[in-house]
Amino acid sequence: MPVPVPRQRAIPALETDQAPAPAMPGAASTGTPGPGTPSGEAAPRKQTTTGTDAADAADAAAKAAASFTAPGTHLTLLLIQDDPGGSPVVPELLDASGKPIRVRTARNLTEAERLLTDDVHCILLDLALPAPPHTEDDNDDELAVLKHVLRLAPRHAVLALTASGDAERGTEAVRVGAQDYLFRDELDGRLLSRAIRYAVERKRSDRAERRLTESRLRAQENARLERGLLPTPLLDGSSLRFAARYRPGRSRALLGGDFYDTVRTPDGTVHAMIGDVCGHGPDEAALGVELRIAWRALTLAGLCGDALLGTLQQVLEHERENDEIFATLCTVDISPDGRSAGLCLAGHPAPLLVRPAPAPSGPGAVAELLPHDNNGPALGLLPGARWPRTQVQLGAEWTLMLYTDGLIEGHVGAGRERLGQDGMVAMIRRQLAQGLRGENLLRAAVSEVRELNGGELTDDLAVLLLDRQA
Repeated sequence: MPVPVPRQRAIPALETDQAPAPAMPGAASTGTPGPGTPSGEAAPRKQTTTGTDAADAADAAAKAAASFTAPGTHLTLLLIQDDPGGSPVVPELLDASGKPIRVRTARNLTEAERLLTDDVHCILLDLALPAPPHTEDDNDDELAVLKHVLRLAPRHAVLALTASGDAERGTEAVRVGAQDYLFRDELDGRLLSRAIRYAVERKRSDRAERRLTESRLRAQENARLERGLLPTPLLDGSSLRFAARYRPGRSRALLGGDFYDTVRTPDGTVHAMIGDVCGHGPDEAALGVELRIAWRALTLAGLCGDALLGTLQQVLEHERENDEIFATLCTVDISPDGRSAGLCLAGHPAPLLVRPAPAPSGPGAVAELLPHDNNGPALGLLPGARWPRTQVQLGAEWTLMLYTDGLIEGHVGAGRERLGQDGMVAMIRRQLAQGLRGENLLRAAVSEVRELNGGELTDDLAVLLLDRQA
């Protein structure tokens, strides 16, 4: 009977930035399982990814490839057999480029663990080897030794060696986790060399594919969180125009701790909120989602001002991981006629109000910060805190910009100077003088802040714009 040869599983070029490996002699080009491969296992389908997922996928595949098949690397085989001296394995094994495959031998699992260094690429394991005592596997399990080796070497390719004709045991070994099985009495150097190369390639493919799957799952989880952080505003029936920008701080990150929301209650009041959980990442994003959903529910239930913020603080205190986590918040309740608003600040920067310039000054706009003298503490800092509500006049035509500190804490140039609120106000005034409004204004503001910082911001950034035209 011919020696089983594992089928080739090449990584798609899109996943690894590498071309698929050429077909090896004897390998089916269609991906049909070969001897020693479970018949129910299909050839891997090409994965397609976009954006951050694609970048993560490429990194994962490249790392996996580098760890096994770096240029100039000699393949190393670890043979685990009770009597290596009596093995039919020929002394010289060659890799695909004709270089010799180095062979190490171990008589038992104790020796194997000592010889299992990072430069070992493949393990050839005799399934007849007795299982070590006191293992997690049942001693009556005929694959106990294989399961032990798989736990010992999760990153290495494994070939199972079994008695001739014992295909059932070999197939079960592949199902458990081996890359393929070979018959002990039917080996020769050429076929064993090819089996080793295939096993290493298949393990590399499996690891890259698994990392791609994990990357996609993380992207899906982040997308669900992102939808919670960046909701659709509920402004049906309102004449106000809405725009927003959101940018997490860390490079290639999807999520941050900033969140915002806008809803219109049945009495015609428009409620807007923006907040910032200290820290970055999925945990802070999840807490931000909880606070945003709680704010929307409480607002629609009729709460506002101090009563609403006090309840949100209770939510934060119960949901945060430790007592050091806090959140800043800004809420604005715009009256049904759109001419006035109630403002509450919980350790958060004051919004920016843009109004037309007074008549004597001619066309143009005036930008100034709303009052922040009654700024209360951030949520989660002081038990029993209070948050005063300040009434402000907006006028007939205005633009209100709510933002997180990521917009003002970026650096200005190469020094340690930061943009700050004064710098932000000056920047917005320049952009207003250029005729920028709405989405264009937000886009220009975020772009200029990044340019002043000299690159990606380290803090999360969210900006919300409400606009009323007379």
